[in-house]
Amino acid sequence: MPHASLKLRPGVDQNETPALNEAGISVSELVRFIPDRQQGALVQKLGGWTKYYPNTTPAITRALWAWQDTLANKHLAYGTEEVGVTGSAQLGVITNGVADDITPRSTSDNVTAAASSTSGSSFVIITDATTTGITQYNTVYIATQISVGGLILFGLYQCDPDGYLGATSYSVQALDSLGSPLPATSTSTTTTLPLFSVVSGAASVTVTLANHGYLPGSTFPVLMSTTVGGTTFYGDFVVESVISSSQFTINALTLPTSTTTGYLNGNQAHFIYNFGVGAISSGTGYGVGTYGSGGYGTGTAVAPSTGTAINADDWSLDNWGEILLACPTYEQSPQFQPIYEWDPTDSNPQATVIPQAPPVNSGIFVAMPQRQIIAFGSTFTGIQDPLLVRWCDVSNYNDWIATVINQAGSYRIPKGSRIVGAIQAAQQALLWTDIGVWSMQYIGQPYVYSFNEVGSGCGLIAKKAAASINGAVYWMGPSQFFSMTGQGVQPVSCPIWDVIFQDLDQTNLEKIRVGVNSRFGEITWYYPTMSSGGEVNAYAKYNVFLQVWDFGSLGRSAWVDQSVIGPPVGADPTSRYIYQHETSQNADGQPMLSSFQTGYFAMAEADVKMFVDQVWPDMKWGYYDGSQNATVNLTFYVADYAGQTPTTYGPYPLTQGTTFISPRFRGRLVSIGLGSSDIDSFWRIGNIRYRVQPDGKF
Repeated sequence: MPHASLKLRPGVDQNETPALNEAGISVSELVRFIPDRQQGALVQKLGGWTKYYPNTTPAITRALWAWQDTLANKHLAYGTEEVGVTGSAQLGVITNGVADDITPRSTSDNVTAAASSTSGSSFVIITDATTTGITQYNTVYIATQISVGGLILFGLYQCDPDGYLGATSYSVQALDSLGSPLPATSTSTTTTLPLFSVVSGAASVTVTLANHGYLPGSTFPVLMSTTVGGTTFYGDFVVESVISSSQFTINALTLPTSTTTGYLNGNQAHFIYNFGVGAISSGTGYGVGTYGSGGYGTGTAVAPSTGTAINADDWSLDNWGEILLACPTYEQSPQFQPIYEWDPTDSNPQATVIPQAPPVNSGIFVAMPQRQIIAFGSTFTGIQDPLLVRWCDVSNYNDWIATVINQAGSYRIPKGSRIVGAIQAAQQALLWTDIGVWSMQYIGQPYVYSFNEVGSGCGLIAKKAAASINGAVYWMGPSQFFSMTGQGVQPVSCPIWDVIFQDLDQTNLEKIRVGVNSRFGEITWYYPTMSSGGEVNAYAKYNVFLQVWDFGSLGRSAWVDQSVIGPPVGADPTSRYIYQHETSQNADGQPMLSSFQTGYFAMAEADVKMFVDQVWPDMKWGYYDGSQNATVNLTFYVADYAGQTPTTYGPYPLTQGTTFISPRFRGRLVSIGLGSSDIDSFWRIGNIRYRVQPDGKF
């Protein structure tokens, strides 16, 4: 009887029908391909994983980042989404097996504006009896313009820049457009907020704000939604004309239905406080300093307020040397998404706001070769511009205002609706809109960066769906995969397209994550299917060396490649554990259910049936110089027609000691399934042979 061998085509192909995918793999689960000089690639069991940290995170982890500080301590930062509807997110750092909660903390309030200025001084004292215990480690985001002493207070400020603290008051420093101190023109305790005057049926609106400083064509931002006369004010408004130093006009988005007036935010100042922790210097509080600046007497210490942990749906994480950078995004409250910093070598137990950085951003990354924070989906006014890119000065993230003596700056992408995501690639940064991809390359002063559209019709499907590996960049678009190499942007052929895009949960695209495993040349997209309940539960993996795909049912909600902490680390959205991959033969101590099934082999053409009576296994049964103890189950699916329900033979358990098996089946088409469910094992398929002969006509 003649013998034949089982030679499989590399990769998995689900687009082809089972009969068309002859000698190819149609279905896979937790396998990978490695190079082979004869067959191109061999299929084997995927590397396993173990817990990186023994405890679960309080919610699903959406971001991971690994780095090392100047004391050679290795850290893994993680950012979770909020817990429940009214819960909070968590930003944590795992160091030497111990997790620390460094979640930024904040609070907000609406109060009657109370501030005092001193003529010739840029420092203004704000009184807020609602939120007490403000210290020099805090920042305040003033979301409503407040006019006092010829100054307009609006934006993000460091609290207590001049050493003044009171039980219910603190100081901020007024700054001009270049970040220089701006002195008050008068001593005053009179404060005003913008007053809108609308006329029924008229688009023009008069805004009254003392010493507003606006010019025609400048932007007047409204961060707190306010309805006056039936029209709502929120967003950036162009100043149409300037009536006086205290009045200007804008156009309403909808025509008012009545003639009336109304203050911004009901004439209430809106403050968002972000809290840090540190030692309060001696001699603070009421009764310290000279009359009019800090009280009179000996003083009482301020009891610091701590606020509550912030909420977030997702995080952008990076490191600035030893300092961790974190930018949260929160869909329910997008008006304040600042950049936080945390230094593992100082005493601050939680991340704090960088007050000079933009207060609203979609995400960040650190650019090279010059070290700069790049913020995208950023702002100048407090209203998010989804196409705006801003960056800080070189090696100084406390300077974001562009001048002739620094390299801070900004650029607005002129095409598309929004910047979906961005990464630092090998030679340049790349930014994806919903319709294309742009390069951002450092060129030095005066422009600092050049921006060029390098691909159109190849937008990004989700913020974290692009990654760089071995000098090339790969990403997932709304309906196709793409790569960018020296030859430019090219579509990546995907023979498992049906599996991914026909079963993709379109309502939860923002949860898609890309994971690079550079040790094996693999890039994996983890995504939610329509039956997943809205969470990541499946993957599609591409081997960039072999240019082959496979897929399976494994969810990872965050990922970091090989780094200072070792092999890749991924977060499981179901168990909420953080796992380190390529560290085991098992799935965290449990058997890994690795398997694949081929398309149909046509054992004979026309009406001849074939009979197989013996199969000789040939496999790797364990790691090199390790225990050769794998048990692999081999199953045959036999049919006469491609659409027919096949007859199953097996599974037949195979071990290193198995010389042959006798399945004894006859048919025209046969599909082979191979898999394992044992513990502490590894396998790789070799040259399996079988004995076959004609066995009559059909």
